Amino acid sequence: MACFAYDEPAAFTDTNIRSLLGRAIVGRVAADREATALDARFGSKRQAAKWHHALMDIGATICLARRPRCDVCPVRASCNYDGAEGPPQRKQSPFGASDRRVRGAIVRRLATSTRVVTLQALRSEINDARVPRLVRVLEREGLVEVSSGTVRLPAR
Repeated sequence: MACFAYDEPAAFTDTNIRSLLGRAIVGRVAADREATALDARFGSKRQAAKWHHALMDIGATICLARRPRCDVCPVRASCNYDGAEGPPQRKQSPFGASDRRVRGAIVRRLATSTRVVTLQALRSEINDARVPRLVRVLEREGLVEVSSGTVRLPAR
């Protein structure tokens, strides 16, 4: 994520951010797009990495999916969650089958490369049909650059 790598104010979401921002602001776990929009609206512009670490930590330890610990939550005073929501609607896929694993493999391959890496080489080496789509997503997020069929990490 650009916010962790470069401390850029890039909005994104994960399960914990969806839970915390959704419950605190709209009273229920937010959908992915909804949570990303909330993050863009309310997130820190100066300390993006700290903001996202805090959201993820509170979501992972306090704003739990099945039993949120509202009594110890630091945002309790301004939270809109009333405890009436049912179980989470979507479970995160196992890591081995997830886009996260493939995204990590793409970035790891680019980080360890001493030569130009083509999209075709990435697809072949990682051996996953999602590689082209995920390279486009990583490019939109500013985590990779694509030019003339080659893929590289941004020069910073």
